[in-house]
Amino acid sequence: MCGISGYYDFANSIVSLNESLNLLQHRGPDDGGTYVDNSSNIGLGHRRLSIIDTSILGHQPMLDSKEKIVLVFNGEIYNFKELKIDLIKEGFNFKGNSDSEVLLNLYISKGIKMLSQLNGIFSFAIWDKNIEQLFLARDSFGVKPLYYSVSENSFCFSSEIKSLLPLMPVVIDQTVDAVSIAKYLSFLWCPGSGTPLNSVKKLPPGEAMIVKNGYIVNKWSWFRLPVFSQSQKQFNKEQSISGVRRHLRQAVHRQMVSDVPVGAFLSGGLDSSSIVAFAKELAPDIRCFSIDTRGKNDNGFVDDLPYAKLAAKFLKVPLDIVTIDSHNMANDIEKMIFQLDEPLADPAALNVLYISQLARKQGIKVLLSGAGGDDLFTGYRRHYALEIEKYWNWIPKSVLLSFETLTGYLNTSNHIKRRIIKLFSGANLSKEDRIINYLRWTDNTILESLFIPELRSKIKCNNPNTVMYNFIEPLINNKTKLDCMLALEQRYFLTDHNLNYTDKMSMAVGVEARVPFLDKNLVEFASKIPNKYKQNVSVGKWVLKKAMEPYLPKEIIYRPKTGFGVPLRSWIKYELREIIGDLLSVDSLRKRGLFDPNAVNSLISDNKLGKIDASYTIFSLLCIEIWCRKFL
Repeated sequence: MCGISGYYDFANSIVSLNESLNLLQHRGPDDGGTYVDNSSNIGLGHRRLSIIDTSILGHQPMLDSKEKIVLVFNGEIYNFKELKIDLIKEGFNFKGNSDSEVLLNLYISKGIKMLSQLNGIFSFAIWDKNIEQLFLARDSFGVKPLYYSVSENSFCFSSEIKSLLPLMPVVIDQTVDAVSIAKYLSFLWCPGSGTPLNSVKKLPPGEAMIVKNGYIVNKWSWFRLPVFSQSQKQFNKEQSISGVRRHLRQAVHRQMVSDVPVGAFLSGGLDSSSIVAFAKELAPDIRCFSIDTRGKNDNGFVDDLPYAKLAAKFLKVPLDIVTIDSHNMANDIEKMIFQLDEPLADPAALNVLYISQLARKQGIKVLLSGAGGDDLFTGYRRHYALEIEKYWNWIPKSVLLSFETLTGYLNTSNHIKRRIIKLFSGANLSKEDRIINYLRWTDNTILESLFIPELRSKIKCNNPNTVMYNFIEPLINNKTKLDCMLALEQRYFLTDHNLNYTDKMSMAVGVEARVPFLDKNLVEFASKIPNKYKQNVSVGKWVLKKAMEPYLPKEIIYRPKTGFGVPLRSWIKYELREIIGDLLSVDSLRKRGLFDPNAVNSLISDNKLGKIDASYTIFSLLCIEIWCRKFL
């Protein structure tokens, strides 16, 4: 697990590869290196977090014996030992035991067709001097980040935006992308390839590109979600339960490959507890980590810690707990946004940071995460809400619109009332937009009003839903609404939100987060399980719960659903009140030139009175302003 950056520059601009790598040092504190070929205008850089083959033989950039192929790689290839055996049979010789060397030789053997053989998490770049070509790729679900920028005769890339900026030509446009900002406000994260900067893009998950002479000459998707397959075998109940158990165990065991100690996140939820249950089969004393957040709690907020302690006691594993005061967490928001590179408005990212800090102090470089369980097997409240829609689909849209209007008058200070409002929010929308609406925090009416008049027409013409609408359009007539929802979560919510902040915050302190639920074989198997074994009426994640009954107590398996979050609504009223008053003041907003000060102040006032639930929208506005101050 590392950080990579590089350029392919024919613009004769001053490129600072070393400065870029210095900004990536947190991702790879163990080693670093550069490869520069001025005759080809190529530069590649690497910062290394030594996990597999910690010797000098794993050093990058890595070159083949003829010094014609150069690799910089961030991630892990979990099936590298099997691939290595096949390559040895082909006649390849290996100097060390790293997965990086396997990746390099696999490219020499298979070229760009290599991607389909990889089971792992990765972003990498390979310079092939033989054909003067730069090949870049990102893993199936985008566990590892990769940003890039293109200008005339110049291309550069990096694991993080902050380290990409020194590589970008000074003439390139670095203005704010208002369309992407609208997406951050709508969802709290930005679905698709956009970033806050017009000139910076994300390489989407499961995609690859070829760059020649500083230009992208080919870009393609090498991975598609299994839901897009026309013919899918459906397993029966027994096959589904036993198959989930078998594939999850294999995934966890496969992802424990490491030459350094491996630990695990343990929230006490089903997902993280299941990971630990199978991990301890190989590492009986695996160290687990959880968090104790003290301070004011939101109404409806469930404390994870008692469940984490229960799971650790039942599984007989050590549990390290980091205790954080809610006030101190609020003070770390600016640090969080700088490390995230994007204005992701989810303070749950801080939990990952604090736990990773504690793990690193304990000598743990690798943590297993339960991310992805809800996105494969259901488990979010919106999955149940989607399920019960069928009971009122017969109601005319005019009546549903009345329900939406009436519930909109409910006071939002109570979590039950907030959920009722969300259930009927957008009740008269089209099937596609209604599914997407479950992922939204800010509707279009409020969204457009928040921007200054000069930007409102641009926002109105670029609906934030469009990228996800286009994605599920091929599915909408031949798949269930739940299939479409899970597809959106696997492609966007996971990649652009959950995995994004998990990677950035763990790597901020040199810790690698692995996600067994997104194992290639497990994902394929999960796609063939009938929906009734995932969302079984009111019981989400039914098949995983049944699969884990022999391994976990029922108090863990059937506990109330809660997020890995913080009491944000309370923060908005108390801990963050002063910084909101400062950063979202009339003067501050006018200077920024993005948002209408009057509209923002009205939003804050209505939220305080309980007229609307706008805490996350306000927090998103705050994060956007912090990002602008840090990066512009």
